[in-house]
Amino acid sequence: MDSVGTNMQKSVSLAMPTGGSVLIRSGFYEGLEVNLDRDWIVIGRGRGADVVLAEATISRAHAAIGFDQGAFFVQDLGSTNGTTVNGAKAERHQLKNGDEVRMGRLVIGIKLPD
Repeated sequence: MDSVGTNMQKSVSLAMPTGGSVLIRSGFYEGLEVNLDRDWIVIGRGRGADVVLAEATISRAHAAIGFDQGAFFVQDLGSTNGTTVNGAKAERHQLKNGDEVRMGRLVIGIKLPD
């Protein structure tokens, strides 16, 4: 009997859940809601960002909302004014439902699926 395949390990896939979104809570874009439908979404004022916002206090590619290893996170992309989560400076931070992310003067509410 051939032993090929007997040592194969099963890969565990952590699929990104649907139903997550970010909601702009202040400024010109207040009320804008963006679905978290990809595992990496860049927010900034530059044309290369996935979510382009003409806000002078955010960088061209300010931060990204991502999904990895079963959890959503925010990651600052070397922005000038930084990124905070619930008032604390964050380079990379795992997100929870209801968190508040600030990028410059931009305030974003996080809505995650159960």
